[in-house]
Amino acid sequence: MGNRGMEDLIPLINRLQDAFSSIGQSCNLDLPQIAVVGGQSAGKSSVLENFVGRDFLPRGSGIVTRRPLILQLINNKAEYAEFLHCKGRKFVDFEEVRQEIEAETDRITGSNKGISPIPINLRVYSPHVLNLTLIDLPGMTKVAVGDQPQDIEQQIRDMVLQFITKESCLILAVTPANTDLANSDALKVAKEVDPQGLRTIGVITKLDLMDEGTDAREILENKLLPLRRGYIGVVNRSQKDIDGRKDIRAALAAERKFFLSHPAYRHMADRMGTPHLQKTLNQQLTNHIRDTLPGLRSKLQSQLLSLEKEVEEYKNFRPDDPTRKTKALLQMVQQFGVDFEKRIEGSGNQVDTVELSGGARINRIFHERFPFELVKIVFDEKELRREISHAIKNVHGVRTGLFTPDMAFEVIVKKQVIKLKEPCLKCIDLVVQELINTVRQCTDKLGSYPRLREETERIVSTYIREREGKTKDQILLLIDIELSYINTNHEDFIGFANAQQRNAHINKKRAIPNQVIRKGWLTLNISIMKGGSKEYWFVLTAESLSWYKDEEEKEKKYMLPLDNLKLRDVEKGFMSSKHVFGIFNTEQRNVYKDLRQIELACESQEDVDSWKASFLRAGVYPEKDQVENDESVPVDTFSMDPQLERQVETIRNLVDSYIGIVNKTIRDLMPKTIMHLMINSAKDFIHSELLAYLYSSGDQNALMEESADQAQRRDDMLRMYHALKEALQIIGDISTSTVSAPVPPPVNDSWLQRDPSPTPQRRPAAAAPPPSRPPAVRGPTPGPPLNPSPAFVAPPIPSRPGQPANPFGNQDPFGAPPLIPSRPARVPPGVPPGVPSRRPPGAPLRPTIIRPSEPSLLD
Repeated sequence: MGNRGMEDLIPLINRLQDAFSSIGQSCNLDLPQIAVVGGQSAGKSSVLENFVGRDFLPRGSGIVTRRPLILQLINNKAEYAEFLHCKGRKFVDFEEVRQEIEAETDRITGSNKGISPIPINLRVYSPHVLNLTLIDLPGMTKVAVGDQPQDIEQQIRDMVLQFITKESCLILAVTPANTDLANSDALKVAKEVDPQGLRTIGVITKLDLMDEGTDAREILENKLLPLRRGYIGVVNRSQKDIDGRKDIRAALAAERKFFLSHPAYRHMADRMGTPHLQKTLNQQLTNHIRDTLPGLRSKLQSQLLSLEKEVEEYKNFRPDDPTRKTKALLQMVQQFGVDFEKRIEGSGNQVDTVELSGGARINRIFHERFPFELVKIVFDEKELRREISHAIKNVHGVRTGLFTPDMAFEVIVKKQVIKLKEPCLKCIDLVVQELINTVRQCTDKLGSYPRLREETERIVSTYIREREGKTKDQILLLIDIELSYINTNHEDFIGFANAQQRNAHINKKRAIPNQVIRKGWLTLNISIMKGGSKEYWFVLTAESLSWYKDEEEKEKKYMLPLDNLKLRDVEKGFMSSKHVFGIFNTEQRNVYKDLRQIELACESQEDVDSWKASFLRAGVYPEKDQVENDESVPVDTFSMDPQLERQVETIRNLVDSYIGIVNKTIRDLMPKTIMHLMINSAKDFIHSELLAYLYSSGDQNALMEESADQAQRRDDMLRMYHALKEALQIIGDISTSTVSAPVPPPVNDSWLQRDPSPTPQRRPAAAAPPPSRPPAVRGPTPGPPLNPSPAFVAPPIPSRPGQPANPFGNQDPFGAPPLIPSRPARVPPGVPPGVPSRRPPGAPLRPTIIRPSEPSLLD
């Protein structure tokens, strides 16, 4: 015998999960937990067992549940159970499940009534359950027995609160009918965690065990001690029934017969019993599912909208249509040309904000990398003076020259100009690499047609390589032109007269004073003993390098003048990912504090090169590696002859002046030559000739053959689109096929917040016939107050012939109490006037209600 209401929900959940599985997502409904709370032997385990519809929990008198049982129900085709502490073992017989629960409880707590907060985790797989978590908790008690600790009451209370505090937990507050409800610990602890009463349902058990002639009618009608969601009465199997293996189906039939035959409950029999409790809890699950649907619907709708545009292209798609292939080829080649030009010219719609690409990287090569390479070659002061000295001596031969020889100047200049070939060719290689990378990035959009992408990339790259050879020839030709004639009449050339008076240090060109050249973040590497590495905001001007705490430039840490500074490369540390360069003073002075050299770190080598180029603009040059040691230099290299020294200085100044002119010319012509012969030529080729090359490269059909990945992507997209539409339709069907039960209105449950005096639930049977009653008012009367005081309690209307057996059968069990005709309170006979009452002074009077015995409708 299963839970019918739960089984009705299973297809609904499965439809939702199937719809989400078809789009590769999980349907996270997160159904609520259900926990039973109450005193010992209140029937908590039986209530839980009835909800599942299986007989598998230990039962008995006293404290039976001594450890929390976390029961996970999992919808599955096969029916079996698994324990977390018995991994891999499947229990098919639920009698064995009960025995294992008892054995595992005794293993931790012993067999002498001890308790433990360590839960037992049980999973039940069945086709008749939803994916739910049920929690069976130890009964609340006040007196320790057996091995139980003295603070047993607080321990169980903390254990219960640990589970029912969660907002997703429904609380079944179980109270036996033969105890005082006003002192129910279950209702009190539920009130603490659920003050609004939205997730607490009162369950009254053992109605069949009440004293003869008493009933719990007023409580079940939610008049006496009301709850927001009211009470549901159930009749569980007795211990004798359990020992006699009474079937749950038979027990439910007996429960139904009890409510129909009992004169106090027959009018609300449809709102009592285990089936109604199942129905109520299942309605809560339905409410939860319906509350989750709007979020799921909006999630699906947003995905559907994002696919609409792409799906529109594919709806009428025919892969083998030749017209479509020709059109696609023309569009893609045209788009490739536009993308390439935008990446080079920098006018793209989608600007990359992460890193430099295309034209920006080529611009950096032109104006940072290339000038830096040139300066590294030219400013090798010691080597240059040595070469000038050798040249002057070799020109004079055995004679001692009186004048500075022109031949020495030309030889040194030509040697320096030849050195320009290497950085020029390196610059072209860097630009070619960037162009090929740009082509590769632009062909990414052709990924749907792999053959077209390959051919486009091959044709354009081949053309760029061809133009590379012509560009290098042109650059070498420019250098050869410079070598062919040394123009000493150039307007910027200083001439011999000025060279003799010129001082290299005075004429060393610097940027405009106080001009800010660069700003940015750098890491200053210092040993841990002196403070460790830290990131600062650096500002480089024409005269100094300053660093600040942050980019607001309010708190300056240090300012370093640029005089006598040079740069040198530093190897990065073994554990460091940053790239490092150093700054030092050529006069061996401390640069910062007691450091002869400071090390600055950047995130990439490109940043290092960029900062070096900025230092060049400020007049800080790199250190040139010395091939020979000073000790190995021949003695005759540096003559002490003042005349020779003067001639070396003159030619040095002339070479410096002329090489500056050549550098300026090369720096100006290099970008122009590369742009004309390579970049602009490549753009023209792509726009005018690429299509013709593609047509001549092979079969157009093979060229425009769609990739398997693209076909799969298109199929997946269409499948996803239709699955999303189906899922939305299923959600719509569920919304229309299910109904949310409204939350009952609040009730005055202040009786739970105070320590009430014992309130009798049972009514003694009549000792004498009741006095004649006044005529009942037949019109509609106001309902009872939300918190009926003990002095005003409307008694039930006895059944009369011709009345329906269940006048309240169609009434909402959680709605307002039924309207009862008012009538005056009666004093039971046999109490003579003037007899002193045993009630404490100040306590409200509550008459004892005497009910005559009434014949059952089933008799």
